[in-house]
Amino acid sequence: MDLHVVTFGCRINGYESELIKETLSADEHLRLEKGSLFVINSCTVTAEADRQCRQLIRKIRKENPNAFIVAVGCGTQTAPEVFAAMPEVDRVLGNRDKLKAENYYKDSAAFAVSDVFDEAKEPFSPNLINNFEGRNKAYLQIQQGCRHRCTYCIVPLARGKNHSCSPERIFEETELLLASGFQELTLAGIDIASYGKDKPEYGSVASLIKDLLHNFQDIKRLRLSSFDPAEVTDDLVQCFADEERLMPHLHLSLQAGDDVVLRRMGRRHKRQDVINLCEKLRAARPDMVFGADIITGFPTETEDMFANTCNLVKEAGIHLLHVFPYSVRKDTPAAKMPQVPVPIRKERAKTLRQIGDDLLISFLSSTIGQIKTVLMEKNNTGRCENYIPVRVNGVAEEGKIVKVKITGAENGCYSGDKIE
Repeated sequence: MDLHVVTFGCRINGYESELIKETLSADEHLRLEKGSLFVINSCTVTAEADRQCRQLIRKIRKENPNAFIVAVGCGTQTAPEVFAAMPEVDRVLGNRDKLKAENYYKDSAAFAVSDVFDEAKEPFSPNLINNFEGRNKAYLQIQQGCRHRCTYCIVPLARGKNHSCSPERIFEETELLLASGFQELTLAGIDIASYGKDKPEYGSVASLIKDLLHNFQDIKRLRLSSFDPAEVTDDLVQCFADEERLMPHLHLSLQAGDDVVLRRMGRRHKRQDVINLCEKLRAARPDMVFGADIITGFPTETEDMFANTCNLVKEAGIHLLHVFPYSVRKDTPAAKMPQVPVPIRKERAKTLRQIGDDLLISFLSSTIGQIKTVLMEKNNTGRCENYIPVRVNGVAEEGKIVKVKITGAENGCYSGDKIE
């Protein structure tokens, strides 16, 4: 079996795609099947993600007329009938079903989409991941699902409720990843801030960080994936202050910078909370760099409300922005609200991206001359502690952590010389 797995979307999708690769590659039945198997792990966070996924499936079928194509993931979980109706798709699997090798056998059912809210079923695969092919850093899943109901978001319908992984499972997977040579791990999930909320005996994200760094000295660098600002506790702030191996970068699930919009989104923070949080974290860790997800043109957003978001980005000093226009998601409360015209949504996204670019350029220019440690990836490029990419002059071995003196910056990327 010639296996290809294509991933759309978030880090947890990336994690699960690697798990699919390992699970299917190890299955003896699939090894004996002939031909090419394409697994498309879909994302449905925006309409554009849905469109790109379907477009790629059509392209793969055109280029591989005899391949067996299986559509899986969040898109198939929330709109299985759309993928089932595509003539290019041979099989449709939901999020729970995509991690079982037997669902990919050619003689299995062509449709398997289980209810993600079925509490009788365990949401996690019994398999553990060993490797991330072609990567020098690994994702470590600590939870699944989301306990919140933001008015714009379809993810809970695709992933179900919050379910935390047991510390024992997390530690076992950590051992496997470290044995494979990974020096940097990123704690990943749909909403990692909710870790332990369903199982208080598991502790919190902060306690998990402390336990991981205490028990596994071979973890050179530990990162957090996207985090809800309302869930950043004093214990977590203290982790950034105390743990040098916890990298000084936090990507906030911000979404907006106007209090009215935030309330209509169903978010649990206010704009001043974010400003205070960034100040507190910078006081604890002066080299802290923040990123943020921001939606422009949310229903009812006025020019003044959008201006508040732009000003918040500047006031809080958020340098790494992930900006996208609001996308209507079926069956969400926001879809029923008065909509901002699409061209305005896109224009606001363009404006905010430019603000982010300008802030990043200014920040990078102010830090030229500093010494950074860089985990080398491909093409003599890696990322330093605060997640900013670095192009290293000279030869630097992939997968190694090297010291670099920053000598310049361009297009959102440092450049520098390796220190021997």
